[in-house]
Amino acid sequence: MHTSRRTLLAATAGAAAVVAVGGGPALAEDDDTGRLDDKRLRALISRMTLEEKVGQLFVMRVYGHSATAPDQADIDANLKEIGVRDAAELIAKYRVGGIIYFGWAHNTRDPHQIADLSNGIQKASLAQPRGLPVLISTDQEHGIVARVGKPATLFPGAMALGAGGSRTDARTAGRIGGAELRAMGVRQDYAPVADVNVNPANPVIGVRSFGADPQAVAGMVAAQVKGYQSAGVAATSKHFPGHGDTETDSHYGFPVIEHTEAQWAELDAPPFRAAIAAGIDSIMTAHIMVPALDPSGDPATLSRPILTGILRERLGYDGVVVTDSLGMEGVRTKYGDDRVPVLALKAGVDQLLNPPKLDVAWNAVLQAVRGGELTEGRLDESILRVLRLKAKLGLIKDPYVTRRGVDRVVGIPSHLKAADRIAERTTTLLVNSGGLLPLSRRTHRSVLVVGADPASPSGTTGPPTTVLGAALTELGFTATVLSTGTAPTEATIAKAVAAAQGVDAVLVGTYNVTAASSQRTLVNRLLATGRPVVALAIRNPYDVAQLPDVKACLAAYSWTDVELRAAVRVLAGRADPVGELPVPVQKADKPKEVLYPVGHGLRY
Repeated sequence: MHTSRRTLLAATAGAAAVVAVGGGPALAEDDDTGRLDDKRLRALISRMTLEEKVGQLFVMRVYGHSATAPDQADIDANLKEIGVRDAAELIAKYRVGGIIYFGWAHNTRDPHQIADLSNGIQKASLAQPRGLPVLISTDQEHGIVARVGKPATLFPGAMALGAGGSRTDARTAGRIGGAELRAMGVRQDYAPVADVNVNPANPVIGVRSFGADPQAVAGMVAAQVKGYQSAGVAATSKHFPGHGDTETDSHYGFPVIEHTEAQWAELDAPPFRAAIAAGIDSIMTAHIMVPALDPSGDPATLSRPILTGILRERLGYDGVVVTDSLGMEGVRTKYGDDRVPVLALKAGVDQLLNPPKLDVAWNAVLQAVRGGELTEGRLDESILRVLRLKAKLGLIKDPYVTRRGVDRVVGIPSHLKAADRIAERTTTLLVNSGGLLPLSRRTHRSVLVVGADPASPSGTTGPPTTVLGAALTELGFTATVLSTGTAPTEATIAKAVAAAQGVDAVLVGTYNVTAASSQRTLVNRLLATGRPVVALAIRNPYDVAQLPDVKACLAAYSWTDVELRAAVRVLAGRADPVGELPVPVQKADKPKEVLYPVGHGLRY
């Protein structure tokens, strides 16, 4: 599906004074930048109804693989949650400026379907009076958070890239990942994470962060921003003012960050400063309380001192500010769902992301303007920022994509090879007593693979033990696979111990091991068999502190296929371990003492 520029401009226009089709000066672009100038964008805004203006500020989820013909179960879910049948009805009713894609909302089955859905959304929006293109977004961080799976290219996540330490690799991953998203009609990516993970107990960020060193994280964030945006996709650094030091997940609670203002400036601010210096298009807020920056008790998402005082005025940022999802508990603890969007706009936000009840949020903003709490001029400021971004991304010129474009870009061999090469440079060898690794086929041909099999984070093939077994088999080993889970029972442990009797080595995939975890029992019982045991941390690298007796331990930072296969190539000696810890690992029994510092990584 492709629409000519002339047709699109006519659909976008609404008024001949703003848009002339044919040979006249249609929505004239600036000569030097190719962007629509503010004067023309303000003219577009001046012709919108108040309801259309309110709609432009919302970015909403919608169920279904198609904009007009979703499956019945998705129609039912839409009717229940939003009061519309499909994306086309959502746009007609609320005139939303953005739509966010999720795997669980069945938006991302495969690249051709995603492209068709994107085109259907644009067609539905441009068919409205004074219709504007929709800014389609998603969370494609890579690693453990990605919404578009195979056959698209999946790269190592942030902490893995941090372990690789190459800004060039980070930029390449952003450029290729961004190009593939754009080919499918997604023009805004909620990545990269700019949080500095200084708390090993952080339940929501962890390996989604590039690491614990603010300057190193800042360099990686800037590289990824440049990568994504060179591909014509808006990058989004998150979660401002910094979500790296918390033990509470803001999806389910209201985290409080106790950093002083000086600590914030030293630890949390550098990656956001770097993102702004790199020309970041959008910044996402965090549903966290930072009393040193705003003592009111409000979450940062609703804090004028933080979003306007610090982000806009002190850091000089004038791009789009988008909230984290308004369905998360962290932003709903103090205020009702009708107050949250109004307070967010008063704080300085431009895009209101995924409210739990769109009718409540949309009508609350409408009434706030009609009642004088918000001015129409305040809405216009945010709409101008959103339209500037849509113009910069080429959406107003041509919002459509093609199936041929998908085939030329998404998951092509050169992209997949780049992901494999980058992943190899991230695997970190933490322990290698007695030179057990690399494993040789001559001495350790038969390998038992056991361990945790968390659900695939990003539509990769999985489960992890199967991927590890297949990768070993491909390299000439004889692999037996036994999934033991994140909390192996006594019976499962006994089965694993019995299976270990006849093999040359055991590979255990560990997943967030704690002092009380039965994964520790599994590893210790396998060690007691006398067989060489190799541990592979498939999420947090902190697992190694809980496994003091293993002779070899590697960190993969994620259980996506690309990272697991790379880890197997490293443990088999087909690639050298070059990754280095981007976070410190503390001792299990003395958490104030460092077991392995930032930069630790063994070589062969």
